[in-house]
Amino acid sequence: MKKLLISVASVFSLLFSFQVRAADLPDFTELVEKQGATVVNISTTQIIKGRRGGYPFQFDGDESAQELLRRFFPGQIPNHPGMPREFKNRSLGSGFIISADGHILTNAHVVDGADEVLVKLTDKREFKAKVLGADKRTDVALIKIEASNLPVAKLGDSVKLKVGEWVVAIGSPFGFENSVTAGIVSAKGRSLAHENYVPFIQTDAAINPGNSGGPLFNMKGEVVGINSQIYSRSGGSMGVSFAIPIDLAMEVQGQLKAKGKVSRGRLGIGIQEVTKELAESFNLGKPQGALVASVEKGLAADKAGVEVGDIILKFDGKVVAESGDLPRMVGATRPGSKVVIQIWRKGASRDLTATVGEIPDEEGSSRSANRGGKSTEPLANRLGLVLAVPTAEQKRTLGIQHGLIVEEVRNSGTRTELRSGDIILSVISKGGQTDVKSVSQFNDLLQGIDKSAAITLLVRRGDSQTFIIIKGLSDK
Repeated sequence: MKKLLISVASVFSLLFSFQVRAADLPDFTELVEKQGATVVNISTTQIIKGRRGGYPFQFDGDESAQELLRRFFPGQIPNHPGMPREFKNRSLGSGFIISADGHILTNAHVVDGADEVLVKLTDKREFKAKVLGADKRTDVALIKIEASNLPVAKLGDSVKLKVGEWVVAIGSPFGFENSVTAGIVSAKGRSLAHENYVPFIQTDAAINPGNSGGPLFNMKGEVVGINSQIYSRSGGSMGVSFAIPIDLAMEVQGQLKAKGKVSRGRLGIGIQEVTKELAESFNLGKPQGALVASVEKGLAADKAGVEVGDIILKFDGKVVAESGDLPRMVGATRPGSKVVIQIWRKGASRDLTATVGEIPDEEGSSRSANRGGKSTEPLANRLGLVLAVPTAEQKRTLGIQHGLIVEEVRNSGTRTELRSGDIILSVISKGGQTDVKSVSQFNDLLQGIDKSAAITLLVRRGDSQTFIIIKGLSDK
């Protein structure tokens, strides 16, 4: 009898403990009910012009290949082999309404290159949207639909967001509209490769393709971020995702709404992280600041007297704790502003005064790609790289005879360590080394490499050269 009483007591204790734990878990139902209608589904269509025969590759005279494509792609092969052909590339994303008259925030990569953008509301209404502006550096885009009295998302303060706080993502992963996932803030102020202008919010909320551009809510039902990227080895959610802080996104959208582009400050330097070993070699007490690896002649930093080997400790009175802080500080500064830069040089600090320049429009922002139905955006190659041939002046400044400048690194399905500003000097394959001298030559070299093979590049970064191996080329 005594053992039975103990067992019954244990069961009641366990049930009580479970109820307490269940009561401590957050309830997201009210948040979803109030804010779900502010989230929209975005579908885009991009028209790609094919070559002769209707495809980007030639099958002239090969009837068996033509028939194979007719079977798998009915309606895609023109009857006349010389007839021009158009292909439609479709993609899905999410967004959220920030004004009752139809202004919507989403990711720049969601609408990038789109000839048509369709917005679907939770009440099943669909609208064609106009892209007012898109900023690739922060991955923020502002689009507009012709509607009124729309539900508006409540905006929060991402600065007040705390690590460990519950957050909720609403979007359309894989096209499943209005899907809700939850998690916590894993970290704040994350710096990612090739993304120097955004202090990302990291969460473990399940984010998948189609969630891009959707809102990240706090428990008050306020938008604190725009879901932008995931870290994944499989292409699906692995519990590491990144969101753009809403404060930054709203600053960007203000400029996009006013003038269709974003103006950013520029110093004209290449920087790298200050490691413990580097700090010791420069007689700096601790690893901090941004080490200047290169200085572009004639630009703001050069005119102010900044030199290679300087460590920037403060910019306009703000402490540069790590190198990733500096691009955000400079980018947020109005071009033409005079600022004081504190540097560490030869074991002592000194102040320099600089007049901040401006990043050219084509480097930082892009206007609507569907104006006139055409896009003037440069195309990326198989590695997802937008490349440019350096000018004669740049070659003299950099001390190179040949090479291609990496202007932009896009997500093309290939993981690469290349960054904007890198210079590709040579391609090493099958035991031979080929100097890179033009974009067409480099792209032809890529076409001759099997997608399962690895490619080795000799890259100039700052004042140093390094070999970078890239595996898994895309089929692009």
